[in-house]
Amino acid sequence: MILNHLWGIYAHPLEEWQTIDNRHESLTYSLSHILLIALFPSAMGYYSSVYLGWSIGAGNPVFLTHDSAILIAAAMYGALIVGVFALAYLAHWMAVTFGAEPTFTQTLELAAYTSTPVFMSALAAFWPELWFVVCVGLVALGYSVYLLYTGVPILMHIPQERGFIYASSVVTCGLILLVIILAVTAILWTNGIVSPTFT
Repeated sequence: MILNHLWGIYAHPLEEWQTIDNRHESLTYSLSHILLIALFPSAMGYYSSVYLGWSIGAGNPVFLTHDSAILIAAAMYGALIVGVFALAYLAHWMAVTFGAEPTFTQTLELAAYTSTPVFMSALAAFWPELWFVVCVGLVALGYSVYLLYTGVPILMHIPQERGFIYASSVVTCGLILLVIILAVTAILWTNGIVSPTFT
């Protein structure tokens, strides 16, 4: 089953990292996980902006047209997948510096499973109040960072001290990737390529 690690990373993360390390599924398996999990923020972004409306402050809820929302959701889906692959590539590239020799599949597993809580936090958009979604997102981000710090020594097979520095480097790369994605989004938005149309 594609999502067989999903419950484990929430209920017992250390044991689940050990299970992931012992099994080391194929690249296709990790890719399937990413493709499925990335649907959550994209689908929820579409649904909440078209059918529920976003409440920002005290004003009336803001709605998008179907065509505009579907275009933004598709762009978000692509950006999330590219972001996970970029993070996996950077983690693989940096691993040699820290005395690890993982396969790309191992670093893709690390990137996929640590990003899962952030992607799943999109379910908060069932109540599309900006403050609520941001709070849930911050909690999910904190848990993703925790998963990264606990998963690196297990998956990369490096001592915990070096694993801490390595994980910190991966977190930094992840934040840089997030800023790049936001910057590209702003550029596309201002140039009218992916600009929203409100109802």
